Amino acid sequence: MEYFFYIALVLSILCTSRLTSSIPIFNLTTDEYALLAFKNAITSNSRAILSDNWSTNIFICNWIGVSCGTKYRRVTALNVSGFHLGGTIPPHLGNLTFLRSLDLSSNSFTGLMPSELSNLRRLKELNVGINSLASTEIPSWLGHLSQLEHLYLNNNTFSGTIPISLFNISRLHTLDMGYNILEGNLPEKIANFSFLGTLNLVGNKLTGSIPSGLFNMSSLIEINMRYNKLSGKLPKDICGNTNPKLKRIYLTGNQLYGKIPANIYKCRGLEDLRLPKNHFSGDIPREIWSLSMLRILSLFTNQFTGSIPKQVGNLTFLERLDLHENYLTGELPVELGTVQFLEWFSVRNNSLSGFIPSSIFNISTLKTLELSFNQFEDSTTQELGFFSSLTNCRNLEVLELSYNPLNGILPAASIGSIPSTIGNLKNIQGMYLSYNQLQGNIPHHLCQMNRLGDLYLSANMLTGPIPDCLCEVESLRKIYLSSNKLNSTIPSTFWDLRDLLILDLSSNNLSGNLPSQIGNLRAIYYMDMSSNQFSGEIPTSICNFRSLQHLHLSYNSLEGRIPQCFEKTNRSLQVLHLKRNYLHGIIPSIFTNGCALNSLNLNWNQFGGMLPRSLANCRQLNVLDVGNNEIRGKFPFWMETLLELRVLVLKSNRFNGIMLLPSKTSALFPKLQVIDIANNSFTGSLSDRFFKSVTAMIDVNENIPIDDVVVINEFYMEFVIKGSDQQVPRILKTFTTIDMSNNNFCGSIPESMGKLNSLRYLNLSHNNLTGDIPSSIGNMATLESLDLSINQLDGEIPTQLTHLTFVAKLNLSMNNLVGRIPQAKQFSTFENDSYVGNQGLCGVPLTRKCEEENGATVSPEEEHDESDFVDGLSCWAVVALGYGCGCVIGISIGYIVLGYGRPKWLLEWSFGVAYKIKRSR
Repeated sequence: MEYFFYIALVLSILCTSRLTSSIPIFNLTTDEYALLAFKNAITSNSRAILSDNWSTNIFICNWIGVSCGTKYRRVTALNVSGFHLGGTIPPHLGNLTFLRSLDLSSNSFTGLMPSELSNLRRLKELNVGINSLASTEIPSWLGHLSQLEHLYLNNNTFSGTIPISLFNISRLHTLDMGYNILEGNLPEKIANFSFLGTLNLVGNKLTGSIPSGLFNMSSLIEINMRYNKLSGKLPKDICGNTNPKLKRIYLTGNQLYGKIPANIYKCRGLEDLRLPKNHFSGDIPREIWSLSMLRILSLFTNQFTGSIPKQVGNLTFLERLDLHENYLTGELPVELGTVQFLEWFSVRNNSLSGFIPSSIFNISTLKTLELSFNQFEDSTTQELGFFSSLTNCRNLEVLELSYNPLNGILPAASIGSIPSTIGNLKNIQGMYLSYNQLQGNIPHHLCQMNRLGDLYLSANMLTGPIPDCLCEVESLRKIYLSSNKLNSTIPSTFWDLRDLLILDLSSNNLSGNLPSQIGNLRAIYYMDMSSNQFSGEIPTSICNFRSLQHLHLSYNSLEGRIPQCFEKTNRSLQVLHLKRNYLHGIIPSIFTNGCALNSLNLNWNQFGGMLPRSLANCRQLNVLDVGNNEIRGKFPFWMETLLELRVLVLKSNRFNGIMLLPSKTSALFPKLQVIDIANNSFTGSLSDRFFKSVTAMIDVNENIPIDDVVVINEFYMEFVIKGSDQQVPRILKTFTTIDMSNNNFCGSIPESMGKLNSLRYLNLSHNNLTGDIPSSIGNMATLESLDLSINQLDGEIPTQLTHLTFVAKLNLSMNNLVGRIPQAKQFSTFENDSYVGNQGLCGVPLTRKCEEENGATVSPEEEHDESDFVDGLSCWAVVALGYGCGCVIGISIGYIVLGYGRPKWLLEWSFGVAYKIKRSR
């Protein structure tokens, strides 16, 4: 009996042992089933983490990303953050009822958050940030997770308003809903959280004012509402409870305005205050300077006025002070030198003045110093004294002093010698001194700054050569030396800067040939050497610039032809300007498929032949200027495929033929806003279809965003505007002009011309146009200049032209116009030269009257011999004619009197006439 008892006991133990050990291997528990359902919902798993590890052959608590409790061995945490997973969140996760932490962040989950997750009543942390969850409202069931302490919904596409149910989560410490599409006002209840330490709503579309109690939450440590559309003023009772925990306030990029409340001093624990890119105004409150724990104070791009007080020296822990782009005035306080931990100081774009205090340069921690766009002066009259004070700024990386009236010489003696030199600035990476009044040579000892990347010295009065040692600064990436008085040739070693990206030497007196070594600058993408005295041919090695985007060689004395090898730069080159040189030959066919060119300026050279049809491959071309050459051929209608073309200048060449050719497209040049084909030999009638097609001159939007207003801003372009040659520094999208003057066009002016109601300048002078002036021209509401002179136009001047209220220049001279000159509105301001040479015109400002005193109309034939002659003369010519006649008569009378003994009959007649005239008065 006892034997059978032991047998039964052993069998029982073995059976139980087998059963318990088999559960994790062969049976699916609730948690395991939920996780396998999650795995099956994954559609992309680039790292194959789950597919290799999440297996029924491995105990669930040993799966990667899974943590279990020690007591019940249930899943308490799931963390797959950054696993590169894609797919949807399955509802089965709602069965992980022991779950305390769920982290699905930094993946590519899409779709909705399943409502079954509301069953996770033990959940304390939920993180679904940085995914692509559907653009629907934040689910209201989140309010049922009463134990939740940390909620991360950031970087998704949640939309709608903030649900009120969230405020039921009374234990919430962290609420992160940044970078979504949330709208509406901030609910007042948001200030009711008792334990909230971090509130992040950055990058949404929230509007309205900030609830008054928000900053008075005793637990709040950080509030981040940057880049929303919040408006109104900051609450007056900010930090009214003297909150010592609040350390960080981020409100950048909203529409807040008014003054910063004086109560700000109660935020005594504040370490980081960022309020830039708003509309705050008034003085920076003195209470801010009492926040002694501040490490970062950023108030840039507002409307603050007043000065920086000496109390800035109280912020002894300050590391960053950024006040740029305000309206600050006065001088920099010397107390800045006591802020010994300052690393970043920026006051650029203000109206500060006076001397730069040398105490600033006692801050050994300083890395960035931005003082540009102010009115700072130097305390010395010869050498720039503050340079010698830079000795202690051994960590300085950025020195920005551009656009100040600093006047003096870059001190060669103080550069390179130790200890009083800026040669000690071994860490400097950017030196920005453009647009000052610096004189003298560029010091050779700049070459000791072996980490220098950006050298900006443009628009000064520097002279002498470019230092040949610059090639030793291999870190140089950008060199701006334009608009100085540098002379001599460029040193051959200069071209060894193989990593140089930008080189601007324009507007100097540099000379010599461009050497073949220029091709060593293989990384360069912007080169401007215009307005110098370079000569010789363009070296073919320039085609080695495989990343070149902008090449400006205009205003030099370059000769020869454009190298055929330019086709190698075809896919990168965007701007090619060779204006005003002595280049000749035909323009080579270098524009292959994939051409990236958007501006080509070859004006004022000696090019001949015909335009290469390969230009049609440059589909992004905005500007084509080949004026003042010897190019021949018909009008290039084959360019109609260039849908982005805005500026077309063909003036002063040998083009000929008509402009009425058939087209394959429904709209010719739809974006063309500048066309100048003056001084050619075009013939035939003006194309009605052409004027109907240039839609860029019809109903142009005057309120174009500033970022989209400039077509090209590289070089001056020259146009005849209001009768004179003018240089246009940049072409705006609202600048529109048509110049077809000095050709052989004939026929009438098309009525469709009047549809160009956004055209500003129209010149059709010096042609053979006939017929009436179309009354539709009166619809061209923005027209500022109209020149139809020296044609054969007839008929009367349409009264509709008086609707052109912006016209400042009108020239209808030398035609066959008749009738009364309109006098309404702008027409009353035009003078005689606007109408001279029209035999049939009458009325002001001409001397020919349209009616006599008796009311009879004077015909043009009756006045042709007299008044037409007088109309062609100016006032000074008539006066001179009168004086001349008087002189001749007077001299004749004197000769008779003296020569013939004062004949009695002549004296009696002379004095008799005088007497009668006197009596008649």
